[in-house]
Amino acid sequence: MRLSSLLLFSLGSVSLCSTTIAQAESNTVSPQSDQTSVAVTIYNEDLALVKDSRKLNLSNGLSALSFRDVSAQIKPETALLRSLQPNASLQVLEQNFDFDLLTPQKLLEKYVGQQVTIIRTNPTTGAETEEAATVLSAQDGVVLKIGNRIETGIPGRIAYPSVPGKLKDRPTLTTQVQYKGGEQSSLELSYLTGGLQWKADYVAELSSKEDAIDLSGWVTLTNTSGTAYPNAKVQLVAGDVNRVREAIRPKTMMMRSEAMVADAAMPSEQGLLEYHLYTLPRATTIAENQTKQVALLSAQHIPARKELVLTGADYYYQGQYRDMEKKQKVQVFVEFENKESSKLGLPLPKGTMRVYKKDNDGTAQFVGEDQIDHTPKNDTVRLKLGNAFDVTADRVQTDFKNLSKPNQSQVYESAYAITLHNAKKEAVTVTVQEPLNGDWKILNESQPHKKTSAHQASWQVNVPAEGDVTLKYRVQMKY
Repeated sequence: MRLSSLLLFSLGSVSLCSTTIAQAESNTVSPQSDQTSVAVTIYNEDLALVKDSRKLNLSNGLSALSFRDVSAQIKPETALLRSLQPNASLQVLEQNFDFDLLTPQKLLEKYVGQQVTIIRTNPTTGAETEEAATVLSAQDGVVLKIGNRIETGIPGRIAYPSVPGKLKDRPTLTTQVQYKGGEQSSLELSYLTGGLQWKADYVAELSSKEDAIDLSGWVTLTNTSGTAYPNAKVQLVAGDVNRVREAIRPKTMMMRSEAMVADAAMPSEQGLLEYHLYTLPRATTIAENQTKQVALLSAQHIPARKELVLTGADYYYQGQYRDMEKKQKVQVFVEFENKESSKLGLPLPKGTMRVYKKDNDGTAQFVGEDQIDHTPKNDTVRLKLGNAFDVTADRVQTDFKNLSKPNQSQVYESAYAITLHNAKKEAVTVTVQEPLNGDWKILNESQPHKKTSAHQASWQVNVPAEGDVTLKYRVQMKY
Protein backbone atom coordinates (compact mmCIF):
# COMPACT_ATOMS: atom_id res chain seq x y z
CA MET A 1 0.00 0.00 0.00
CA ARG A 2 1.38 3.41 -0.98
CA LEU A 3 2.03 5.97 1.75
CA SER A 4 0.09 8.63 -0.19
CA SER A 5 -3.09 6.54 0.14
CA LEU A 6 -2.89 6.50 3.92
CA LEU A 7 -4.30 8.94 6.46
CA LEU A 8 -1.47 10.10 8.73
CA PHE A 9 -1.67 11.70 12.13
CA SER A 10 0.65 12.48 15.02
CA LEU A 11 -0.20 11.76 18.65
CA GLY A 12 -0.86 15.44 19.34
CA SER A 13 -3.33 16.27 16.56
CA VAL A 14 -5.53 14.99 13.78
CA SER A 15 -6.74 16.91 10.71
CA LEU A 16 -9.73 15.94 8.62
CA CYS A 17 -11.92 17.96 6.27
CA SER A 18 -15.69 17.74 6.39
CA THR A 19 -15.87 16.44 2.82
CA THR A 20 -14.09 13.23 3.88
CA ILE A 21 -16.81 12.55 6.43
CA ALA A 22 -19.59 13.52 4.03
CA GLN A 23 -18.32 11.16 1.31
CA ALA A 24 -18.02 8.34 3.82
CA GLU A 25 -21.61 8.87 4.97
CA SER A 26 -23.15 9.09 1.44
CA ASN A 27 -26.05 11.18 2.67
CA THR A 28 -27.14 14.82 2.69
CA VAL A 29 -24.88 16.62 5.14
CA SER A 30 -25.87 20.03 6.47
CA PRO A 31 -22.90 21.98 7.90
CA GLN A 32 -23.28 25.04 10.09
CA SER A 33 -22.82 27.23 7.00
CA ASP A 34 -26.36 26.20 5.95
CA GLN A 35 -27.69 27.92 9.05
CA THR A 36 -30.02 30.86 8.35
CA SER A 37 -30.88 31.62 11.97
CA VAL A 38 -30.50 30.20 15.46
CA ALA A 39 -32.42 31.01 18.62
CA VAL A 40 -31.37 29.89 22.09
CA THR A 41 -33.59 29.97 25.19
CA ILE A 42 -31.53 29.31 28.31
CA TYR A 43 -33.11 28.14 31.56
CA ASN A 44 -31.69 27.83 35.04
CA GLU A 45 -30.25 24.47 36.07
CA ASP A 46 -28.09 23.82 32.96
CA LEU A 47 -30.84 23.52 30.35
CA ALA A 48 -31.41 25.29 27.03
CA LEU A 49 -33.75 25.10 24.06
CA VAL A 50 -32.04 25.49 20.66
CA LYS A 51 -33.92 26.29 17.45
CA ASP A 52 -31.58 25.83 14.48
CA SER A 53 -32.97 26.86 11.05
CA ARG A 54 -31.12 25.82 7.89
CA LYS A 55 -31.61 26.03 4.12
CA LEU A 56 -30.36 23.04 2.10
CA ASN A 57 -31.03 20.87 -0.93
CA LEU A 58 -33.06 17.79 -0.09
CA SER A 59 -34.12 15.01 -2.46
CA ASN A 60 -37.70 13.78 -2.64
CA GLY A 61 -38.42 10.38 -1.15
CA LEU A 62 -36.44 8.46 1.45
CA SER A 63 -33.03 9.88 2.33
CA ALA A 64 -30.54 10.35 5.15
CA LEU A 65 -29.93 13.82 6.51
CA SER A 66 -27.08 14.72 8.85
CA PHE A 67 -27.14 17.93 10.92
CA ARG A 68 -23.55 18.79 11.82
CA ASP A 69 -22.48 21.15 14.62
CA VAL A 70 -25.36 20.40 16.94
CA SER A 71 -24.69 20.55 20.67
CA ALA A 72 -22.51 17.74 21.98
CA GLN A 73 -24.83 17.63 25.00
CA ILE A 74 -28.04 17.41 22.98
CA LYS A 75 -30.86 15.35 24.50
CA PRO A 76 -31.72 13.32 21.37
CA GLU A 77 -35.12 12.28 22.67
CA THR A 78 -36.20 15.94 22.61
CA ALA A 79 -35.16 16.62 18.99
CA LEU A 80 -37.89 17.85 16.64
CA LEU A 81 -37.23 18.37 12.91
CA ARG A 82 -39.85 20.17 10.84
CA SER A 83 -40.11 21.82 7.45
CA LEU A 84 -40.58 25.58 7.24
CA GLN A 85 -41.38 25.38 3.54
CA PRO A 86 -45.03 25.81 2.49
CA ASN A 87 -46.55 22.89 0.59
CA ALA A 88 -43.81 20.54 1.74
CA SER A 89 -44.08 17.49 3.97
CA LEU A 90 -41.34 15.96 6.11
CA GLN A 91 -41.60 12.78 8.14
CA VAL A 92 -38.77 11.61 10.40
CA LEU A 93 -38.53 7.81 10.44
CA GLU A 94 -35.35 7.37 12.47
CA GLN A 95 -32.67 9.48 14.11
CA ASN A 96 -29.25 8.83 15.58
CA PHE A 97 -27.01 11.12 17.56
CA ASP A 98 -23.37 10.41 16.73
CA PHE A 99 -21.35 11.59 19.73
CA ASP A 100 -18.40 9.24 19.14
CA LEU A 101 -16.08 12.04 18.01
CA LEU A 102 -12.87 11.60 16.07
CA THR A 103 -9.79 11.83 18.29
CA PRO A 104 -6.41 10.08 18.11
CA GLN A 105 -7.44 7.78 20.97
CA LYS A 106 -10.84 6.94 19.45
CA LEU A 107 -9.24 6.20 16.07
CA LEU A 108 -6.73 3.90 17.76
CA GLU A 109 -9.52 2.09 19.62
CA LYS A 110 -11.46 1.50 16.39
CA TYR A 111 -8.40 -0.22 14.87
CA VAL A 112 -7.94 -2.81 17.63
CA GLY A 113 -7.42 -6.16 15.83
CA GLN A 114 -6.61 -4.42 12.53
CA GLN A 115 -3.42 -3.58 10.69
CA VAL A 116 -1.84 -0.13 10.64
CA THR A 117 1.48 1.21 9.43
CA ILE A 118 4.22 2.42 11.76
CA ILE A 119 6.39 5.19 10.28
CA ARG A 120 9.77 5.88 11.86
CA THR A 121 12.06 8.79 11.09
CA ASN A 122 15.84 8.44 11.34
CA PRO A 123 16.92 11.34 13.60
CA THR A 124 20.25 11.62 11.75
CA THR A 125 19.32 11.29 8.09
CA GLY A 126 15.62 12.15 8.25
CA ALA A 127 14.83 9.05 6.19
CA GLU A 128 11.48 7.38 6.86
CA THR A 129 10.85 3.64 7.12
CA GLU A 130 7.50 1.82 7.20
CA GLU A 131 6.52 -1.34 9.06
CA ALA A 132 3.18 -3.11 9.32
CA ALA A 133 1.73 -3.62 12.80
CA THR A 134 -1.44 -5.02 14.35
CA VAL A 135 -3.13 -3.11 17.17
CA LEU A 136 -3.72 -5.58 20.03
CA SER A 137 -4.98 -3.15 22.68
CA ALA A 138 -5.61 0.57 23.16
CA GLN A 139 -6.49 0.54 26.87
CA ASP A 140 -4.16 2.53 29.15
CA GLY A 141 -1.66 2.89 26.32
CA VAL A 142 -1.16 0.86 23.17
CA VAL A 143 0.01 -2.74 22.55
CA LEU A 144 1.28 -3.54 19.03
CA LYS A 145 2.33 -6.74 17.29
CA ILE A 146 5.15 -5.94 14.87
CA GLY A 147 6.47 -9.00 13.05
CA ASN A 148 7.19 -11.67 15.69
CA ARG A 149 7.47 -9.26 18.61
CA ILE A 150 5.05 -7.40 20.91
CA GLU A 151 5.72 -3.74 21.64
CA THR A 152 4.06 -1.25 23.97
CA GLY A 153 3.96 2.42 23.28
CA ILE A 154 4.11 3.98 19.84
CA PRO A 155 7.60 3.78 18.35
CA GLY A 156 6.79 6.37 15.67
CA ARG A 157 3.80 7.75 13.82
CA ILE A 158 0.79 5.61 13.05
CA ALA A 159 -0.78 5.71 9.58
CA TYR A 160 -4.35 4.49 9.12
CA PRO A 161 -5.84 3.45 5.78
CA SER A 162 -9.18 5.22 6.41
CA VAL A 163 -11.47 6.74 9.01
CA PRO A 164 -14.24 4.48 10.38
CA GLY A 165 -17.60 5.83 9.23
CA LYS A 166 -19.02 6.05 12.75
CA LEU A 167 -16.41 8.55 13.93
CA LYS A 168 -17.42 12.19 13.47
CA ASP A 169 -15.23 15.26 13.64
CA ARG A 170 -18.20 17.31 14.96
CA PRO A 171 -21.34 16.33 16.93
CA THR A 172 -23.88 15.19 14.32
CA LEU A 173 -27.57 14.29 14.41
CA THR A 174 -28.36 11.86 11.58
CA THR A 175 -31.97 11.32 10.57
CA GLN A 176 -33.79 9.17 8.06
CA VAL A 177 -36.56 11.24 6.52
CA GLN A 178 -39.35 10.93 4.00
CA TYR A 179 -39.55 14.24 2.14
CA LYS A 180 -41.88 15.66 -0.48
CA GLY A 181 -41.44 19.20 -1.76
CA GLY A 182 -39.09 21.52 -3.60
CA GLU A 183 -35.42 20.66 -4.00
CA GLN A 184 -34.38 23.60 -1.84
CA SER A 185 -35.92 23.29 1.58
CA SER A 186 -35.92 25.24 4.84
CA LEU A 187 -35.84 23.07 7.95
CA GLU A 188 -35.87 23.83 11.67
CA LEU A 189 -34.27 21.51 14.21
CA SER A 190 -35.19 22.18 17.82
CA TYR A 191 -33.85 20.33 20.84
CA LEU A 192 -33.03 20.60 24.52
CA THR A 193 -29.42 20.53 25.58
CA GLY A 194 -27.12 20.87 28.52
CA GLY A 195 -23.91 22.88 28.51
CA LEU A 196 -25.55 26.31 28.23
CA GLN A 197 -25.96 28.25 31.44
CA TRP A 198 -26.78 31.76 32.57
CA LYS A 199 -26.73 33.60 35.83
CA ALA A 200 -27.41 37.12 36.95
CA ASP A 201 -24.76 39.24 38.66
CA TYR A 202 -25.49 42.60 40.22
CA VAL A 203 -23.26 45.49 41.22
CA ALA A 204 -24.60 47.96 43.78
CA GLU A 205 -22.81 51.13 44.89
CA LEU A 206 -23.90 52.42 48.27
CA SER A 207 -24.12 56.19 48.67
CA SER A 208 -21.90 58.05 51.13
CA LYS A 209 -24.86 58.47 53.51
CA GLU A 210 -25.79 54.80 53.08
CA ASP A 211 -29.36 55.73 52.19
CA ALA A 212 -29.37 54.95 48.43
CA ILE A 213 -27.74 52.64 45.88
CA ASP A 214 -26.92 52.66 42.18
CA LEU A 215 -27.64 49.22 40.74
CA SER A 216 -26.34 47.51 37.58
CA GLY A 217 -27.29 44.01 36.47
CA TRP A 218 -25.35 41.70 34.18
CA VAL A 219 -26.22 38.40 32.55
CA THR A 220 -23.31 35.94 32.42
CA LEU A 221 -23.63 33.36 29.62
CA THR A 222 -21.45 30.23 29.64
CA ASN A 223 -21.23 27.80 26.73
CA THR A 224 -19.65 24.37 27.22
CA SER A 225 -22.10 22.55 24.95
CA GLY A 226 -19.53 21.63 22.30
CA THR A 227 -20.65 23.98 19.51
CA ALA A 228 -21.04 27.70 18.80
CA TYR A 229 -24.23 29.68 18.22
CA PRO A 230 -23.39 32.54 15.83
CA ASN A 231 -25.61 35.65 15.77
CA ALA A 232 -28.16 33.94 17.98
CA LYS A 233 -31.38 35.38 19.31
CA VAL A 234 -30.95 34.77 23.03
CA GLN A 235 -33.74 34.53 25.58
CA LEU A 236 -33.43 33.75 29.27
CA VAL A 237 -36.05 32.13 31.49
CA ALA A 238 -35.97 33.08 35.17
CA GLY A 239 -37.82 30.70 37.46
CA ASP A 240 -37.67 27.17 38.79
CA VAL A 241 -38.89 24.94 35.94
CA ASN A 242 -39.73 21.42 37.08
CA ARG A 243 -37.76 18.67 35.35
CA VAL A 244 -37.66 14.92 35.57
CA ARG A 245 -34.30 14.32 37.13
CA GLU A 246 -32.01 11.70 35.70
CA ALA A 247 -15.20 37.01 41.49
CA ILE A 248 -14.48 40.08 39.54
CA ARG A 249 -12.18 42.91 40.73
CA PRO A 250 -14.01 45.91 42.26
CA LYS A 251 -12.38 48.52 40.01
CA THR A 252 -13.35 46.64 36.85
CA MET A 253 -16.91 46.13 38.02
CA MET A 254 -17.37 49.77 38.91
CA MET A 255 -15.93 50.92 35.60
CA ARG A 256 -18.51 48.76 33.85
CA SER A 257 -21.28 50.18 35.96
CA GLU A 258 -20.28 53.78 35.37
CA ALA A 259 -19.73 53.25 31.65
CA MET A 260 -23.26 52.03 30.95
CA VAL A 261 -25.22 54.35 28.71
CA ALA A 262 -28.62 55.20 30.13
CA ASP A 263 -30.31 55.09 26.72
CA ALA A 264 -28.74 51.77 25.65
CA ALA A 265 -31.26 49.04 24.89
CA MET A 266 -31.75 46.65 27.79
CA PRO A 267 -33.32 43.17 27.67
CA SER A 268 -37.11 43.19 27.43
CA GLU A 269 -39.13 41.17 29.93
CA GLN A 270 -42.45 39.36 29.76
CA GLY A 271 -44.38 36.80 31.79
CA LEU A 272 -44.19 33.16 30.67
CA LEU A 273 -46.57 30.89 32.58
CA GLU A 274 -45.33 31.43 36.16
CA TYR A 275 -41.83 32.45 35.06
CA HIS A 276 -40.22 35.50 33.48
CA LEU A 277 -38.71 35.58 30.00
CA TYR A 278 -35.93 38.04 29.17
CA THR A 279 -35.06 38.72 25.52
CA LEU A 280 -31.67 40.25 24.73
CA PRO A 281 -32.10 43.37 22.54
CA ARG A 282 -29.64 42.29 19.88
CA ALA A 283 -28.30 39.06 18.41
CA THR A 284 -25.12 37.81 20.00
CA THR A 285 -22.63 35.06 19.24
CA ILE A 286 -22.10 32.50 21.98
CA ALA A 287 -18.79 30.90 21.05
CA GLU A 288 -17.83 27.41 22.12
CA ASN A 289 -16.12 27.30 25.54
CA GLN A 290 -16.85 30.98 26.15
CA THR A 291 -18.18 33.07 29.01
CA LYS A 292 -19.60 36.48 28.11
CA GLN A 293 -21.56 39.19 29.89
CA VAL A 294 -24.52 41.20 28.62
CA ALA A 295 -26.10 44.19 30.38
CA LEU A 296 -29.40 43.37 32.10
CA LEU A 297 -30.48 46.56 33.89
CA SER A 298 -29.31 49.90 35.23
CA ALA A 299 -30.97 52.06 37.90
CA GLN A 300 -29.68 54.97 39.98
CA HIS A 301 -30.53 56.51 43.34
CA ILE A 302 -32.68 53.67 44.66
CA PRO A 303 -33.66 54.46 48.27
CA ALA A 304 -32.00 51.98 50.63
CA ARG A 305 -31.70 51.35 54.34
CA LYS A 306 -28.87 49.93 56.43
CA GLU A 307 -29.79 47.88 59.48
CA LEU A 308 -27.69 46.47 62.33
CA VAL A 309 -29.21 43.28 63.74
CA LEU A 310 -28.42 41.14 66.79
CA THR A 311 -30.15 37.76 66.62
CA GLY A 312 -30.52 35.36 69.55
CA ALA A 313 -31.26 31.63 69.63
CA ASP A 314 -34.38 29.81 70.83
CA TYR A 315 -32.44 27.39 73.06
CA TYR A 316 -31.49 30.30 75.34
CA TYR A 317 -34.92 30.07 77.01
CA GLN A 318 -35.07 26.38 77.89
CA GLY A 319 -32.22 26.07 80.38
CA GLN A 320 -29.83 27.76 82.74
CA TYR A 321 -26.54 29.03 81.37
CA ARG A 322 -23.71 30.33 83.53
CA ASP A 323 -21.68 31.82 80.71
CA MET A 324 -23.51 33.24 77.73
CA GLU A 325 -21.73 34.32 74.57
CA LYS A 326 -19.41 37.30 74.89
CA LYS A 327 -18.83 39.79 72.08
CA GLN A 328 -21.70 38.50 70.01
CA LYS A 329 -21.65 39.55 66.37
CA VAL A 330 -23.98 42.27 65.15
CA GLN A 331 -24.91 41.62 61.53
CA VAL A 332 -25.05 44.30 58.82
CA PHE A 333 -27.94 44.31 56.33
CA VAL A 334 -28.91 46.60 53.46
CA GLU A 335 -32.39 46.44 51.96
CA PHE A 336 -34.35 48.26 49.29
CA GLU A 337 -37.77 48.01 47.67
CA ASN A 338 -38.10 46.64 44.15
CA LYS A 339 -40.79 49.18 43.22
CA GLU A 340 -41.29 51.72 40.47
CA SER A 341 -41.62 54.40 43.15
CA SER A 342 -38.10 53.37 44.25
CA LYS A 343 -36.86 53.81 40.64
CA LEU A 344 -36.71 50.07 39.99
CA GLY A 345 -39.81 47.83 39.76
CA LEU A 346 -38.42 44.98 37.60
CA PRO A 347 -38.51 41.19 38.11
CA LEU A 348 -34.98 40.39 39.29
CA PRO A 349 -33.54 36.95 38.43
CA LYS A 350 -31.71 35.17 41.20
CA GLY A 351 -27.99 35.81 41.39
CA THR A 352 -25.17 37.36 43.38
CA MET A 353 -25.36 41.02 44.36
CA ARG A 354 -22.03 42.64 45.23
CA VAL A 355 -22.02 45.91 47.12
CA TYR A 356 -19.35 48.63 46.94
CA LYS A 357 -18.87 51.96 48.67
CA LYS A 358 -16.44 54.74 47.83
CA ASP A 359 -13.80 55.59 50.41
CA ASN A 360 -12.57 59.11 51.23
CA ASP A 361 -10.39 59.07 48.11
CA GLY A 362 -13.34 58.23 45.86
CA THR A 363 -12.20 54.65 45.20
CA ALA A 364 -14.95 52.01 45.22
CA GLN A 365 -14.26 49.38 47.87
CA PHE A 366 -15.98 46.00 48.17
CA VAL A 367 -18.10 45.83 51.36
CA GLY A 368 -19.98 42.54 50.98
CA GLU A 369 -22.14 40.33 48.81
CA ASP A 370 -25.18 38.11 49.11
CA GLN A 371 -27.32 35.82 46.99
CA ILE A 372 -30.80 36.96 46.07
CA ASP A 373 -33.58 34.63 44.99
CA HIS A 374 -35.93 35.38 42.09
CA THR A 375 -37.46 38.65 43.29
CA PRO A 376 -40.77 39.83 41.80
CA LYS A 377 -41.80 43.42 41.34
CA ASN A 378 -42.87 45.22 44.54
CA ASP A 379 -40.91 42.80 46.74
CA THR A 380 -38.04 43.69 49.11
CA VAL A 381 -34.39 42.87 48.45
CA ARG A 382 -32.48 42.25 51.68
CA LEU A 383 -28.71 41.70 51.63
CA LYS A 384 -26.51 40.44 54.45
CA LEU A 385 -23.14 42.16 53.98
CA GLY A 386 -21.26 40.84 57.01
CA ASN A 387 -20.70 41.60 60.70
CA ALA A 388 -20.12 45.00 62.27
CA PHE A 389 -16.61 45.71 63.56
CA ASP A 390 -17.32 48.57 65.99
CA VAL A 391 -20.71 47.43 67.28
CA THR A 392 -20.77 44.33 69.52
CA ALA A 393 -22.93 42.79 72.22
CA ASP A 394 -22.60 40.90 75.51
CA ARG A 395 -25.43 38.68 76.71
CA VAL A 396 -25.93 37.59 80.35
CA GLN A 397 -28.65 35.35 81.74
CA THR A 398 -29.57 37.05 85.03
CA ASP A 399 -32.24 34.60 86.19
CA PHE A 400 -33.85 31.27 85.30
CA LYS A 401 -36.77 29.39 86.84
CA ASN A 402 -38.36 26.08 85.97
CA LEU A 403 -42.04 26.51 86.83
CA SER A 404 -43.16 23.20 85.32
CA LYS A 405 -45.46 20.88 87.25
CA PRO A 406 -45.62 17.08 86.88
CA ASN A 407 -47.77 15.85 83.98
CA GLN A 408 -48.35 19.42 82.80
CA SER A 409 -46.89 21.75 80.23
CA GLN A 410 -43.27 22.84 80.51
CA VAL A 411 -43.04 26.41 81.85
CA TYR A 412 -39.77 28.38 82.09
CA GLU A 413 -38.98 31.92 83.13
CA SER A 414 -35.75 33.59 82.02
CA ALA A 415 -34.25 37.04 82.46
CA TYR A 416 -31.50 38.54 80.31
CA ALA A 417 -29.31 41.60 80.09
CA ILE A 418 -27.92 42.43 76.63
CA THR A 419 -25.29 45.17 76.59
CA LEU A 420 -24.65 46.81 73.23
CA HIS A 421 -21.25 48.49 72.72
CA ASN A 422 -20.74 51.20 70.10
CA ALA A 423 -17.15 52.27 69.35
CA LYS A 424 -18.18 54.48 66.41
CA LYS A 425 -18.12 58.28 66.56
CA GLU A 426 -21.80 58.43 65.69
CA ALA A 427 -24.89 56.96 67.31
CA VAL A 428 -26.36 53.75 65.88
CA THR A 429 -29.62 51.83 66.17
CA VAL A 430 -29.45 48.07 66.70
CA THR A 431 -32.42 45.77 66.09
CA VAL A 432 -32.43 42.99 68.69
CA GLN A 433 -34.39 39.99 67.45
CA GLU A 434 -35.17 37.15 69.84
CA PRO A 435 -36.74 33.89 68.59
CA LEU A 436 -39.33 32.76 71.16
CA ASN A 437 -41.08 29.43 70.60
CA GLY A 438 -44.15 28.12 72.35
CA ASP A 439 -46.61 30.32 74.24
CA TRP A 440 -44.58 33.29 75.45
CA LYS A 441 -45.04 36.65 77.12
CA ILE A 442 -42.69 39.42 78.21
CA LEU A 443 -43.13 40.00 81.96
CA ASN A 444 -41.04 43.17 82.18
CA GLU A 445 -38.49 45.03 80.06
CA SER A 446 -36.33 48.13 80.09
CA GLN A 447 -37.55 49.13 76.61
CA PRO A 448 -40.80 48.28 74.80
CA HIS A 449 -40.72 45.41 72.30
CA LYS A 450 -42.70 44.63 69.17
CA LYS A 451 -44.17 41.23 68.42
CA THR A 452 -42.88 41.00 64.85
CA SER A 453 -44.17 37.43 64.38
CA ALA A 454 -45.78 34.64 66.39
CA HIS A 455 -42.33 33.49 67.47
CA GLN A 456 -40.25 36.65 67.61
CA ALA A 457 -39.89 39.72 69.81
CA SER A 458 -37.93 42.71 68.51
CA TRP A 459 -36.43 45.80 70.15
CA GLN A 460 -35.04 48.94 68.50
CA VAL A 461 -32.16 50.02 70.73
CA ASN A 462 -30.45 53.38 70.22
CA VAL A 463 -26.79 53.31 71.24
CA PRO A 464 -24.93 56.64 71.63
CA ALA A 465 -21.59 57.36 70.01
CA GLU A 466 -18.75 55.61 71.85
CA GLY A 467 -21.25 54.45 74.43
CA ASP A 468 -23.12 51.44 75.82
CA VAL A 469 -26.77 50.59 76.40
CA THR A 470 -28.15 47.59 78.30
CA LEU A 471 -31.45 46.01 77.31
CA LYS A 472 -33.08 44.03 80.16
CA TYR A 473 -36.14 41.82 79.90
CA ARG A 474 -37.86 38.84 81.55
CA VAL A 475 -39.85 36.32 79.52
CA GLN A 476 -42.06 33.35 80.42
CA MET A 477 -42.21 30.40 78.03
CA LYS A 478 -44.84 27.66 77.99
CA TYR A 479 -44.37 24.54 75.85
